Order: sequence, then structure tokens, then C-alpha cells
Amino acid sequence: MNETRERLLDAAERLYAERGIDAVSLREIVQAAGARNATAVQYHFGDRAGIVRAIHARHAPEVEARRHALLDAYEADGERDRRALAAALVRPMAACLRDESGRAFLQIWADGLNRLRPVVPVAEDAADSLHRWRRLVEPVLEEDAARLHRRFTAILYAATELARRARTGPRTDDRLFTSYLIDVVAAILSAPVSEETRRLADERDAARR
Repeated sequence: MNETRERLLDAAERLYAERGIDAVSLREIVQAAGARNATAVQYHFGDRAGIVRAIHARHAPEVEARRHALLDAYEADGERDRRALAAALVRPMAACLRDESGRAFLQIWADGLNRLRPVVPVAEDAADSLHRWRRLVEPVLEEDAARLHRRFTAILYAATELARRARTGPRTDDRLFTSYLIDVVAAILSAPVSEETRRLADERDAARR
């Protein structure tokens, strides 16, 4: 594996986690990595979005494998268990709290996700574990909750809380935090849609037609 590319990734991961994606220049990443070529980032990654994608790709295989295993178990069980689905969302990412690189990744993931135009990869491939998770969640949601994108609300909340935990780590034990986060995500998936929200959603949809 290219040593310069890995040093650039390490530097970007650390700086993005410390200061946020938008606050770090490509030049700073090159300097922090000790690269001699001023255009090293462009050569290896193209641009800032390319670096963010590469950081995601560094951690994605383990996260994907963990989530697919939990979703396999959910489908094998055959029950519509919202907490099991919440756990399948949270636990694969919470495992990243165990090491420094994983904690940096969680902060970068939340930063890239929590914006009008996300700079993290969006789950569109049917083989992607988040795409699969969203498909399995839909049948357990109320119809109105589904059209209000409750699944994305759960993903965004989980990402934000995991990033907050990562910023204050490392901790000796994340089990209570993880279990409680799963409880809250399950509650988000289960929360009823009020008559007021339903009426306002109907008005919005009518205006769009």
C-alpha cells in the first residue's frame, strides 16, 4: 500500500476530526503528512470529497460486515423487532469507538452527513448495509413516519451522538452508552406521528402536486 497515501489519510483523518472537514485545507493535510509534493492530495484523492470517501472506505468493510451479520440475524428471526433494527444501525458504528482512528471516522462521518449536501457516500447500492437497513425498517414504520423520512432521522441522530461520544473518548466501557443509544433510536422508529404533523405533511404534499 502506498506509504504517502496512508500518511495523507492519517493526517486528514486526524485534522478533520479535530477541526471539521471545511476548516482544514489540502495544504495543511500535505504539511501534516510530511509529504514533499504540494499536490500530493490531488494526485492520490482528487479533492476534499475524494479524501472523505477514502476515509470512509478505510472503515467501511468492518462496519458493513457487522451490520450485514446483524441484519442476517434479524431476517432469520422473522420478528418485526424495532430494537433489533436500531441495534443493527448503532452497534456496527459504536464498535469504532474502541480506537483512535475509529473515533476520528465517527466524527468525520457525522460532519459529512449533517449538511444540506452530504459529502459522505450515500447508501444507494442494494448491497450496501445501510440501504438494506432502510429497506427492512420501512415495513415497521407507520406510513406517515415513512414519508417523513424517519429512517434518515434515526441515522442522523445516531451519527451525531456517536460523534459526540467519540470527541470525549476514549472510554473504558461504552456498553451503557451504546445500549441507551439503541433505546433512543428504537423510540425514534416507534414514535407516533401526531395529528398536527400529519395535517402539515398533507398540506405540504398537496402544495407539491
